[in-house]
Amino acid sequence: MSHYTTGRQLSGLDHALMTADRALRTLTGNTQPALRQSPARAEPECSLTADERKLSRGLMRVNHTGEVCAQALYQGQALTARLPEVRAEMERAADEEIDHLAWCEERVKQLGGHLSLLNPLWYGMSFGLGAAAGLVGDKVSLGFVSAIEDQVCEHLEEHLQTLPVHDDKSRAIVATMLEDEARHSHTALAAGGVQFPLPVKRGMTLVSRIMTRTSRYI
Repeated sequence: MSHYTTGRQLSGLDHALMTADRALRTLTGNTQPALRQSPARAEPECSLTADERKLSRGLMRVNHTGEVCAQALYQGQALTARLPEVRAEMERAADEEIDHLAWCEERVKQLGGHLSLLNPLWYGMSFGLGAAAGLVGDKVSLGFVSAIEDQVCEHLEEHLQTLPVHDDKSRAIVATMLEDEARHSHTALAAGGVQFPLPVKRGMTLVSRIMTRTSRYI
């Protein structure tokens, strides 16, 4: 539970313990949605060929890893954010990302796949980046969120074009995630985040490509 729903101000130790707890739950699997059940549950299961199942499995594994990174990013930023309202916004977004994490994990398992073995590595790197952004300042931190979410939206749009046309369950998950991520990007800028310059965004794209290509298969 995030501190803005507890009705009391939490201490630094409370935040540290909550961060550690969320990290363990993110990396150990069997994630439960924080707010919403998977949109895939409203869609019928369809028959996929072996190649289609492999494609969907790989793409949903990538999406799951992206959500692992999002959890780490938001937790790192919430830990170092200066303003309470910014910290609350980071934790509120993290709760929505828990839904995405749970949905992707469930779908990967339905498709007979496993989660990426590299998730602990990506989590640690993303947490460090988020914490560093928070230390620089809340405006930079929020701008970083917006830039990251824009990258995620690009990946999700590509996945909607690439997923098998009959895999309605996976497509329903990705479509809902795309709506949420776009809203997170807009909210971060509206809260005072700075727009990152294009060269920085291109560098972030390169890093994200490395993550997606490795996580799809490992």
